Amino acid sequence: MDAVNLLGFDLEGLAAFCEQLGEKRFRATQLFRWIHQKGAADFNAMSDLAKSLRDKLATRAVITALPIISEHVSLDGTVKWLFDVGAGDAVEAVFIPEDDRGTLCISSQAGCAVGCRFCSTGHQGFSRNLTTAEILAQLWFAEHTLRKRLGSDERVISNVVMMGMGEPLQNYAALVPALKVMLDDHGYGLSRRRVTVSTSGVVPMIDRLRDDCPVALAVSLHAPLDPLRDMLVPLNKKYPIAELLDACNRYLDKAPRDFITFEYCMLDGVNDTPELAAELVKLLRGHVSCKINLIPFNPFPASGLKRSPRERVTAFAKILQDAGLITTVRKTRGDDIDAACGQLAGEVQDRTRAHIRMVRAPVKAPGTEQDSPQ
Repeated sequence: MDAVNLLGFDLEGLAAFCEQLGEKRFRATQLFRWIHQKGAADFNAMSDLAKSLRDKLATRAVITALPIISEHVSLDGTVKWLFDVGAGDAVEAVFIPEDDRGTLCISSQAGCAVGCRFCSTGHQGFSRNLTTAEILAQLWFAEHTLRKRLGSDERVISNVVMMGMGEPLQNYAALVPALKVMLDDHGYGLSRRRVTVSTSGVVPMIDRLRDDCPVALAVSLHAPLDPLRDMLVPLNKKYPIAELLDACNRYLDKAPRDFITFEYCMLDGVNDTPELAAELVKLLRGHVSCKINLIPFNPFPASGLKRSPRERVTAFAKILQDAGLITTVRKTRGDDIDAACGQLAGEVQDRTRAHIRMVRAPVKAPGTEQDSPQ
């Protein structure tokens, strides 16, 4: 029988596993704490577990991190890891240190099938979903590796964002147990407000997440009009903006925050005009409680897109702010190591022929005659 990686269990799953071994539930809680709070991988080090249980675990279970392919540290302190998930696939995770928090950006898939025009992961294509163990292994490794480096027993990672490679809600079965471990007081004890799932707009799964494990929600919007969003975020053809906003309002009924974050990647000559800012105001003001996060685009050759000039981003933000919409411009972090938003690409054995699928006509802002650069 193959050994089971215990990183793949939430507390309920670990309790069920321990029952199979003839152990009581409180043993699962002890084991869970050793794994996630103390970062232990050696059962013999788990001193308050009975030796009989440790012997059983030694033959039936493992606690295995993902192999590290590379680590890069940015000048601003951002750290990016490339993890080997087997069969030629690799995924990336990024730690972003700030004065008042430490944020870990985690991947949920090897690649991504959504294929957003401005995202380098989408241009890599899609290989497979990650398991719960592979999702949590990124957090387990980062948290306990950083603690050792800092010589501290205090929590280093205060925030987790599911904004790495992949569309989290298209890997729902593995995502939810991972979220539960992050939130569990016997695990990482993170607040629901400090765990964020980012989605391109998988409407039915937004509703399921609201009922199963409501955490903070970020939505990749990027356009206020369906024809433009169809080109930037192909999933919009299946779940158009009106349906997406309805789902956001339903989510707010149980959300830990009283707003949804809308991500808006600023693309030169595509979605950054004053007219589109006005359309965004019309779309959101009075219709959904939200915060808008304007993201400087991080260019990569295959996109055929350019970053909006700083002055145009500022002007766009002012239109939204003057209309009473809470708007921030995200600071670019880790772009010198390709760790900034939209840059995570990893290494993926593509099963979706993305190199063919994503060759499309140039995208332009509605009402303009000039195409965006190819």
